[in-house]
Amino acid sequence: MLTAITLAMCWDMPGRPKEQLLRRALRHWAFVVPGPGEREMPAEDRLVLQWVAKASRPLVDLHDPVLARDVLESLRRKLDGGEAAVETMRRKRKVLVHALHYAVERGELGSHPLEKIRWRVPKPATAVDPRVVANPYQARDLLSAVSYVGGYRRARGRRLVGFFAGMYYAGLRPEEAVAAALPDCRLPRTDWGRLIVHRTLPQAGKRWTDTGEYHDERGLKNRPPGETRVVPLPPHLVALWREHVATFGTADDGWLFFSERGGVISYTTFHRVWHETRELALPPALTNTPLAKHPYDLRHSALSTWLCAGADPAEVAQRAGNSVEVLLSRYAKCLYDRQSINNQRIEGLLSAYDRPPEPDEPDGE
Repeated sequence: MLTAITLAMCWDMPGRPKEQLLRRALRHWAFVVPGPGEREMPAEDRLVLQWVAKASRPLVDLHDPVLARDVLESLRRKLDGGEAAVETMRRKRKVLVHALHYAVERGELGSHPLEKIRWRVPKPATAVDPRVVANPYQARDLLSAVSYVGGYRRARGRRLVGFFAGMYYAGLRPEEAVAAALPDCRLPRTDWGRLIVHRTLPQAGKRWTDTGEYHDERGLKNRPPGETRVVPLPPHLVALWREHVATFGTADDGWLFFSERGGVISYTTFHRVWHETRELALPPALTNTPLAKHPYDLRHSALSTWLCAGADPAEVAQRAGNSVEVLLSRYAKCLYDRQSINNQRIEGLLSAYDRPPEPDEPDGE
C-alpha cells in the first residue's frame, strides 16, 4: 500500500525505472524491516531506490490540494488500471492517514494535509449476497467432493475435508480453522463437541511477520488480547474431526490441519483445492455462478443456515464472533427458508378464502 502512495509522490524525472522494478524494490526492501541473516540487496534494486530517493517529493507538498487529491485517487487504481475494491481502497487510505499522523508527531508536518480534502471512499456493501449461500444439500456435496481433489496418497484434498467442514458446520473463519488444535477440542464419540477458539493464524508473508514465517499468531478478530470464544461442534463435524485425527494425526503444535510437510496450510493451497472442488461438485449450470465461490462462503452459509433454523440471533452472534447488529445486517437477505415458511403460511390463509363461505343452515323447528 505504501508502494502505490510512494510512486504517486514521485516527480517524473529522467531515468525512471520500469514500473515492475520500482514496485519490486519498494515492496522487498524499502518497506521491510531487515531480519537476522537478511541477504544483501541486489545492485539493481539499490539503484532503483536511489532514483526513488531523488524523485520523491517532500511531505509538505501534500498541502497542495492538487497533489493530495492525485495521491488519494491513486488508491482507487489496481495494477491493471481498473478500479480497486472498496475494502482495498479503505485499507490503503487508512495506511496513508496513519503514516501522515506519524509524520505530524515527528514534526515533519505541521498539520494533517488531508483534513481539508473532500475525498471519500465509497461505502462497502455490508449484506452478504444470497447467491453465494449454499443450502445443506449443496454444502454436503461440496464437502464430499473435497476428498477427491488430488491423489489419494498425497491426500491434498482429504487433508482439508475437516478444515472446510469446520467453516461450514462451526462457522469458523479460515484463519480460525487453520489454528484449530486438538488440545482446544472436546470430541466425544456421540453428542455435540466443543472448540475453544483463542487464536488465529492469518497469512501475511515472511517479510511482514515478526517471526519470519508466512503466518502471524494473533488473537480473535476485533477482540481484546486473551479473549476466547466457545464454539459448539455438531455431531457430524465431531465425527469428521475424529476420523481426520485417526487418519493424519496432528502437527507438532497440536494443529488439526497441516500440510503434507507438517506446516501451516497456506491461503493459496486451500483456495486451489476449493476451486477444484467446485468443478467436481457443482453441475455446469452452477460453476459459473457465485455459489460458494470462495471458501469464506462456507461461513456465510453456516450463519445463514443457523438463522433460518430459528436459532437465537444473540447465540448465533456469540458462536460466530460477531455482534448481533452486524449479524442481522449482513445476513438478512439470505433467509430463504424462513421466507418460504412464511410464504406457505400466507398462501394457506389466502387459499382458505378461495371458496365462498358455506351458507348458514336454518335452525331446526
